[in-house]
Amino acid sequence: MVLFGVIFFYQIVFFFIGIVKGEYRYPKAKTLHHYAYFIAAHNEEAVIANLVRSIKQQDYPQELIDVFVVADACTDETARAAREAGAIVYERNDLARKGKSWVMDYGFERILREYPGVHEGFFIFDADNLISPEYTRIMNDAFDQGYMAVTSYRNSKNFGSSWISAAYATAFLREARFLNNARMICGTSCAVSGSGYLISAKIVEGMRGWQFHSLTEDIQFSTFCAVRGVRIAYAPAEFFDEQPVTFAASWKQRMRWTKGFYQVFFTYGGRLVKTLFTRRHFAAYDMLMTVAPGNLITLISILANGAFLVVGLLSHGFLATDAELESCFESIIMTLFTLYQTYFVLGLLTTVFEYKHIHCPQRWRIVLNLFTFPIFMFTYIPLIVAALFLKVDWVPTPHSLALTLDDVVGEAS
Repeated sequence: MVLFGVIFFYQIVFFFIGIVKGEYRYPKAKTLHHYAYFIAAHNEEAVIANLVRSIKQQDYPQELIDVFVVADACTDETARAAREAGAIVYERNDLARKGKSWVMDYGFERILREYPGVHEGFFIFDADNLISPEYTRIMNDAFDQGYMAVTSYRNSKNFGSSWISAAYATAFLREARFLNNARMICGTSCAVSGSGYLISAKIVEGMRGWQFHSLTEDIQFSTFCAVRGVRIAYAPAEFFDEQPVTFAASWKQRMRWTKGFYQVFFTYGGRLVKTLFTRRHFAAYDMLMTVAPGNLITLISILANGAFLVVGLLSHGFLATDAELESCFESIIMTLFTLYQTYFVLGLLTTVFEYKHIHCPQRWRIVLNLFTFPIFMFTYIPLIVAALFLKVDWVPTPHSLALTLDDVVGEAS
């Protein structure tokens, strides 16, 4: 626990910075830039139209916004629903190269070829997302400062659906306010997460598409930026996405994330260490701690004490004294208790300071989440073991909540 506390102490500092300094703000942009919204969609008929409509309702000149949807191997009416909502739709049926990253590569290549030099930046979104009316304007304020990539404030549109979705929402609220926001205030680089981020067309043009094809292409891109010294900015522009409701769906999704983190760690870990010592970029250390399996420290501690405890009990009086066995048992209990206590405090502080962003009509769910959020975080411990040995393929997460922005935000009022 001491080692864990030392290597992640900077995140405690980030937390207090996020509390004291509040949200990072930008000066009003001098230029209104031309953007493309890019959406990868697989069988998203239920939700895609609401996202496109929320983009069409932006407090930003519509002539400067184009919406592109790639309907990837769809067997439903995703393409039709997206077109009727006002999007430019490409249909793709490449079953050999599955996954969002390949869809991005295909879509970017077509947009660059068919609309050369038109767009200055690309917004990346998933089909289940919704965006607030001022989203583009706030992101444009950040982009106008010259940043090559900008991430935003990720919220949930179904906090109250289950204890699983509530835990997801809490984790993402903490990531936005107390990690990325604090990183921005401290002048270091942020990390993009899944969707809700903006990248300069110069990056896409330089790659002639998209070249990050791990199971977590977002974290791979963030790590690439940390190694190359490209600073990812953060802007308090709010968007919403749908979280898994069942533990089974959550396990499958987070297994893919964990396996993707391993892929990035084994690919970029050495380069992050080299960057840390040669360029002395704190972003390299931050990303190293993000992609490294930190919970392995906790797991090793529990397994070491547990193994000694079992062997000692089987060989009582020969290999271990009563005091030593008691010490091992206490160590396991204290490790779990301290970890639970840490996650409880993180959840509590996030709930208190981000309460206005929690859109949930059931107040009991918000209170209950304080106690179940640490349990949800505990489940990452077996995940990091399973992901080491199991083969994990990209599997899309189904979405069914056909909510509008008024449906989501209106619940809070």
